[in-house]
Amino acid sequence: MDCLICSHDTKTFVDEKSAIEYYYCPHCQCISKSQEHFKPISEQKERYDLHENDPEDEGYRAYFRRFLDFVLPHVGKPETALDFGCGRSSLLADMLSNEGIETDYYDPVYHPEKLNNSKKYQLIVSTEVFEHLHNPKGVFAQLLEKIEEGGYLALQTQFHPNDIEAFKKWYYHLDPTHIVFFTPQTFRILCNIYGCEFVGDNGKNMVVIRKR
Repeated sequence: MDCLICSHDTKTFVDEKSAIEYYYCPHCQCISKSQEHFKPISEQKERYDLHENDPEDEGYRAYFRRFLDFVLPHVGKPETALDFGCGRSSLLADMLSNEGIETDYYDPVYHPEKLNNSKKYQLIVSTEVFEHLHNPKGVFAQLLEKIEEGGYLALQTQFHPNDIEAFKKWYYHLDPTHIVFFTPQTFRILCNIYGCEFVGDNGKNMVVIRKR
């Protein structure tokens, strides 16, 4: 199977515990589940409905605060932002608004009517979304189209350990709605493909990219 990100040949391996087949790309380090495990939105929603994302919960707010503390020093002072794939809560958008950034939010499951296709932004953020995407490369390109020149894309998704045996022991791929897994190298390759600047990553789960 060709890689979902860079179209290079992938290597196949199987997680013996789940019998799920995975594809690993040595070039961009993307790992994806075999496509029979790609869930339709209706099945994914059943899983998402179990999430307890209370905007009043201090732990949930701290979770987004860590993201903003990493991202905001890299992106200057954007005037507009979009939270793409926000889930049920608009908390991250509200926190960005409190930073003086006019922020919209969108989610294909919970807020499908919120996306203005003609509007562009100086910053797009997306937390815990890319691991669910059937077509991450296509969504990456679509988001770039919605970013103004010189604007930023900031993503959060857990980086896999880039070791197959360690990957099999990793908790993150056990979620049935998590189907694609990345490292910073994956996003560097996407930047090369689309002519973006890789600004930086935190070594764990966050990356900032600038549209040239």
